[in-house]
Amino acid sequence: MGCAEIHQVARKEYYAYAALIDDGFLMALILIVEDEPFTRQTAEFTIEDLGHQTLLAGDLKSALAHLSTSQHIDALFVDIRLDKLALGGYDVANQVTALRPGLRVLYTSGTPLTADMTELFVGGGQFIQKPYSPAQLEYSVGELLH
Repeated sequence: MGCAEIHQVARKEYYAYAALIDDGFLMALILIVEDEPFTRQTAEFTIEDLGHQTLLAGDLKSALAHLSTSQHIDALFVDIRLDKLALGGYDVANQVTALRPGLRVLYTSGTPLTADMTELFVGGGQFIQKPYSPAQLEYSVGELLH
């Protein structure tokens, strides 16, 4: 199966989730925290193509600035190795979920997932391995939100 076919399957599965919600599908506001500009922009475009809104941050300080507003944020998408720090993304997730309990978290990393890594997940944490395709990100966001 090629990338285009995987993308179509992921979209169909994602929108199938929407049909399960009684009151109609509500789009989410997702805070993307990624220090690599190209990767951050790719995630932004992919998530916005699904109809969601995004907020962008390249570090912990920028992420916390978004949380200083009263707007409701539905989910956090964060790179574990933020700012080249082994645990930078965990710090972001811990501080963000402390300020916004119940916030769902999707982690990403170019480093393969280990049991040690999952022990640090908060917010019902889920994981997507880099590099990911737009279809894989669409599917992961759908799983996270539903």
